[in-house]
Amino acid sequence: MVTTLTPLEAELLELAGSVPDPELPVLTLRELGVVRAVHARGADTVEVELTPTYTGCPAVEAMSLDIERVLREHGVREVTVRRVLAPAWSTDDITDEGRRKLREFGIAPPRVRTASSGPVPVELGVTRTRETRPEEDADPVRCPHCGSAETELLSRFSSTACKALRRCLACREPFDHFKEL
Repeated sequence: MVTTLTPLEAELLELAGSVPDPELPVLTLRELGVVRAVHARGADTVEVELTPTYTGCPAVEAMSLDIERVLREHGVREVTVRRVLAPAWSTDDITDEGRRKLREFGIAPPRVRTASSGPVPVELGVTRTRETRPEEDADPVRCPHCGSAETELLSRFSSTACKALRRCLACREPFDHFKEL
């Protein structure tokens, strides 16, 4: 079903999406792909649909408050941010601009998966990737500093649950990798 936005809803969606992510402030909520929709309910009442990156995401409350603040600063009297869990958020929802910003910030962006319907497979994956052995990992995690495909997993969890800690075997720099989901 395709929903047509009114000019007001399009403007409010742009405003809500411009809020920086509290855990990754280099990204906006639009670039992260978590602001799903904005519905105007009259002249000064708005409902925003927000899909967290995972159901236990501790940043949802901060995101909601920041969205409410930005919309109120632009004249919306009543703002409701509703948590929407279906369809679930996926790293495929991160925009190309968001992926570029992650890379520039020193975080390896999630690899792009092919579109599929049905359950999302959760895989632990290999701990090392090498350009010389592509059969191990056809799409290696590349170092955001030097671009090398020779990296190793140091920890499945980093500063947030959605990132892993890796190290480049070429330049030896550690870096976060935004895990695919």
